[in-house]
Amino acid sequence: MIKHGAQAEQLAAQYLQQQGLKLIVQNYRSRFGEIDLIMQDGTTLVFIEVRLRRNAGFGGAAASIDAHKQQRIISTAQQYLASLARTPPCRFDAVLLDDVQGRNMQWLKNAFDA
Repeated sequence: MIKHGAQAEQLAAQYLQQQGLKLIVQNYRSRFGEIDLIMQDGTTLVFIEVRLRRNAGFGGAAASIDAHKQQRIISTAQQYLASLARTPPCRFDAVLLDDVQGRNMQWLKNAFDA
């Protein structure tokens, strides 16, 4: 599954770059967790969770970003932001995929709030 996860992240990064976002960091890790992609959308720093779910059971990819996962992403983002000289506007997005071919890719802007 790790291989498929990496493929999904690469597809998402390519798609978002085609939409005009700039890749800053891929797979940022902290003691709190990991953020798949950190990108820039104009002046906004975007923390992106990529989810691959082949089975829609249990709510599919979107439902897998539960409150606990959101808190881990937020804590990791706060640690990343602490390393910057100034804090830019930020948002949390999600990219959802049904398969590693990128069919039915969904980009959810402002998927959740900090």
